Amino acid sequence: MHPHAGASLSRRRFLALSAAGAATGTAALNGCAMRVSGGVSGGGETVTLMVKPDDISPELIRQAQKDIGVKIVTVRYDITKFIGMMTNGAPPDLVRGVGATDAPYFAARDVMEDLDPYFAASSVLRVDDLDPVNDLWRFDGRTQGKGPRYGMAKDFSQDSMFWYNTALFDKAGVDYPPETEPVTFEEWLENAKRLTRRKSGQTTVFGGSYNGVLTPNLLASLTAAAGGSLFSDDFSRVDFTTPEARKALNWYIEYGRTRVGPSIIQPDPNTWDGPTFQANRMAMSNNGYWLGGLINADKKLAPLARLAPAPMFEGGQRVSPCQAGTGLWMPKKAKNKDAAWRVFEWFFGEGPAKARASSGWGIPTLKSLRPLMPAQEDYQKRVLKVQNAELKHFSVIAYTPYATADSLYALFNQEAPAAMHGRMSVDTLAGRLNSAMNEQLKRGKEQVG
Repeated sequence: MHPHAGASLSRRRFLALSAAGAATGTAALNGCAMRVSGGVSGGGETVTLMVKPDDISPELIRQAQKDIGVKIVTVRYDITKFIGMMTNGAPPDLVRGVGATDAPYFAARDVMEDLDPYFAASSVLRVDDLDPVNDLWRFDGRTQGKGPRYGMAKDFSQDSMFWYNTALFDKAGVDYPPETEPVTFEEWLENAKRLTRRKSGQTTVFGGSYNGVLTPNLLASLTAAAGGSLFSDDFSRVDFTTPEARKALNWYIEYGRTRVGPSIIQPDPNTWDGPTFQANRMAMSNNGYWLGGLINADKKLAPLARLAPAPMFEGGQRVSPCQAGTGLWMPKKAKNKDAAWRVFEWFFGEGPAKARASSGWGIPTLKSLRPLMPAQEDYQKRVLKVQNAELKHFSVIAYTPYATADSLYALFNQEAPAAMHGRMSVDTLAGRLNSAMNEQLKRGKEQVG
């Protein structure tokens, strides 16, 4: 499945990438003093980044030119455009990606540069300083979390953790969740029902939002919390009929059916949790520590908002994964690899990384930067205590290399609304998801070889 080093990219592999790009659904993603580098210092080179607009600001681009002498040119991230650039032999030098789902997919297709030699030579990004979340960017040809490193996360959250608004809990007479012990998913849903407020048939306060980063890896995380695995041992199939996967699926369908939070049958008009939580119209939000960047900037909301551990199922196991780990990777056929690595070091280990760490927008992915996390106010110290206790429960939940998360998300969205509306049983839905997703995974495995 993992071609030998240096293997040429066949038309078949590009068609596989292209087909996956065409099948994508709507993603729900939710983003100083310098050290001496062990690599090049920059000498007027130009590095092309394929990123989204929020990934790197014009100010940072100008700062890169000043700090490391490298000119950064950005191209808006688009899978179809990326495939075209690769096919034409002019790929970007660095590409944005979601480590939890993109790393195994692209690594299996042999389009990613093995960055182990770069890490080994770097004095900025030392392997012993990397947070374990960066293992999302490892793939050994079969399993995510092992083998070479193909990228790095810029920051992260344990995305099954949730924030809650104490004022809304007080108003509804609901007890606060424990600070370091998890509530059960069953309790979480019951609390969400009690916290939901409706008027004239309209939801005025969502009791809780629990959609994760993208539904397929949310369901993989829920299944792991129930004590099982959504994927087969070789990641070539899903099975929603196992007791653990069915428990996860049933819980998520019940979440949608009861309309306690945003879902595919009840979209949030704001399109994401941040503005709704900030407006005191959402009592709980499972955005993990990352949402603290928004909360810290709101001096009225911040003292009311608290972070809680990831829930667990009754009889399940305690897991607290990262469902994103967004960062950058280097295409194998990039033209300016040394200069690209210098940008990589600067972005992940120097000024930009320190600024992200101190902002509260995610946990830094270098352990040495954790002291920069906001802890000036009492409420920030409380959040940090909860987050630090949760770190020991992190684990990589491996994802399939045979399909994009977006393509499986689109298939889920075709089938799940009927179940959330009560027109289809969860057992029937499980069968339909197995059929549709396993056909997609079969094609992906054939394309990878």
